[in-house]
Order: sequence, then structure tokens, then C-alpha cells
Amino acid sequence: MDFIKITEQDSLHDALEDKSIKELLKGIHQEDQKVSKATHNVLPKVEQLITKTVTQLQKGGRLFYIGAGTSGRLGILDASECPPTFGSRPEQVIGIIAGGKAAVYKAVENAEDNTNQGWIDLKNYKVSANDIIVGIAASGTTPYVIEALREAQKNNIPTACICCNENSPLASVSDFPVEVIVGPEFITGSSRMKAGTAQKMILNMISTVTMVRLGHVRGNKMVDMQMSNSKLKKRAIKIIQEQLSVSPEVAYSLLNEHQNIRKAIDQFNSG
Repeated sequence: MDFIKITEQDSLHDALEDKSIKELLKGIHQEDQKVSKATHNVLPKVEQLITKTVTQLQKGGRLFYIGAGTSGRLGILDASECPPTFGSRPEQVIGIIAGGKAAVYKAVENAEDNTNQGWIDLKNYKVSANDIIVGIAASGTTPYVIEALREAQKNNIPTACICCNENSPLASVSDFPVEVIVGPEFITGSSRMKAGTAQKMILNMISTVTMVRLGHVRGNKMVDMQMSNSKLKKRAIKIIQEQLSVSPEVAYSLLNEHQNIRKAIDQFNSG
């Protein structure tokens, strides 16, 4: 099938500079409503990807996100939130961006066009067949990501992608392609908008469902979360209180003793 770059097609909205703030907001909101439907359409593909991810992590492998620009930043964001939310090891979910750390804050010129650096960046982590690599690129044409996945496949490392065009070069090097078609952007070509939103939604699904399946959630509570601030400590006390039907004072004492929600609950129940 032919490859059509839908992410670059002309916006359905024009003369934006002549519109009022209210009209602009309505237009953006109108387009954003298409994202949820597009994401719903690819849930079977996301399921396949997560199933493989869980399998890889259960045998000690890691989940890598690799991308450039907005896509790379979204991957880093999702990876960075796993340890505090789920208590996972920092090295279990890793985000890599073209251009390195500097590119998180500011665009690094031509970084996404480097066909060799993506695989070099992955090799720095000693990637293996136990891992899984998820390439993130709205267009599906980012050389840095494509060639990284191509090399990963050559080395028998499972690959996946999240992109917003069908039959893209990136999908062709992905064992588990997720092609979420959100249509043209409100501002032509600005794929940080609908495409970025769709990618974030799918990344949320990948990390959340994977961590649930790995046992980091009980009921609907984050029993392994890191209590890095006052708000999270209060949440932890409330979880213990509700799970054990104890007073806030007892919950606080248990948390203070064990410094972990899961341990506090388990030790109380075993005692």
C-alpha cells in the first residue's frame, strides 16, 4: 500500500489569524475529540505490544522508548514516571531522545536525521534480546528511530512503534506497530498536538497496564509508589488505613516502620 503522510496534510481549519480566541479553542477541541476514537481503533495492537512487553520484563528485560523531538520527550516523560508511581527500578523503563539530554529542553539541530546514533545510543545500554524497543515518531519517517529499530531487529531484539501514519518506514521495522491515525493537525504539520496527545495516551496504557500485570498495583492502589513528598505520604497513609481498616495513627505508624505501603500491609496481615 502507498505511504501517505497524513500528519503533514493541510489542516481542515484556515485563516486562523482571523479567528477569535473562542473560535480557535473550539477548533482545537473539535480536532482533539478525534484522538480518543483513533486510539480506541488501535487497542488490539496496543494489547499485543503490552503482552510482549510484560513477557520481556518478566524475564528481566527492559522497555526502551526511543524518539526525537516531542516524541522523544514523551517517551522520557513516561519512563521517568514509572519509578515514583510504581516503585519500578529506574533501569527497567528507559527513555532515549535524539540529541541526548540537551534535546529534552531545546531542539538539537539535525539530531533526528542521524542514521547511526540511535543504535549507538541503544548499545550504550547493552540492549539484548530480553529487551523491547518502542520507536516513537508521529510521521513514522524519523531516520534516527527507524535505523535504531532496524538494527535491533537484526540483533533479534523485539521492536514496536507508535506513529500516526499508515504503512510508514518505521512500521516496516516494527514487530508490533501501533499506527494511530488522528488526521491532519489544527496547525498544519504541528504533530505535537493531536499526534502527541495520541502518543501520550498510548504510552500511558503501555506503562500502566504493564506495571499492573507485573504486580505493582493492588485493587486500584499504587502500593509500591515512592513517597517523595508530603502529598504522597498522606496518600500512602490513606491507602494503608483503607486496606487494613485501621486509624490514621496506626497507618502512620506502620508506614513509618516499614517505609513501604506493600510491606506495611503485608506485615500487618501476617502478624
